[in-house]
Amino acid sequence: MKRKILSLTLFLSFLLNFPCLSWAWSGKVIGTADGDTITVLRDNEQVRVRLYGIDCPEDGQAFSKKAKQFTSKMVFGKVVEVKVMATDRYGRTVAMIYADKTLLNEELVKAGLAWVYWKYCHHPICETWKGLQIGARMDKRGLWAEPNPIAPWEFRRKKRKK
Repeated sequence: MKRKILSLTLFLSFLLNFPCLSWAWSGKVIGTADGDTITVLRDNEQVRVRLYGIDCPEDGQAFSKKAKQFTSKMVFGKVVEVKVMATDRYGRTVAMIYADKTLLNEELVKAGLAWVYWKYCHHPICETWKGLQIGARMDKRGLWAEPNPIAPWEFRRKKRKK
């Protein structure tokens, strides 16, 4: 009996320590709040989903509308796969979103419409995204066409100080 309890405890600990192994689910995208936040209908329940590991420009920043349009074009009205990574402090599901086997999070970085959010991006794929961000910056794609783009977390910090 003790061995079974120990095995179960170790298994659960393993799952909790590796969020990338969390269960995935699918649902239809019914809303796009901004470039990195969508609403997905799952079993008739609306689930607010924040895209894992990236941060798109905030409302009022250059390319905010383009990021939202890009996200909407890629996923709105489609059934997506939601690979849950965590839950944030606002209660949103934080996930990688796949639409037709295309990873939305990655596509936003590649298009120059999102920063890799290093503070929260700890999955090995974040290293790939870093390279994509460098490529977008070198090619001056999206927000990198701006002379001095301000990261959304800096923009929010400055806004809070006012």
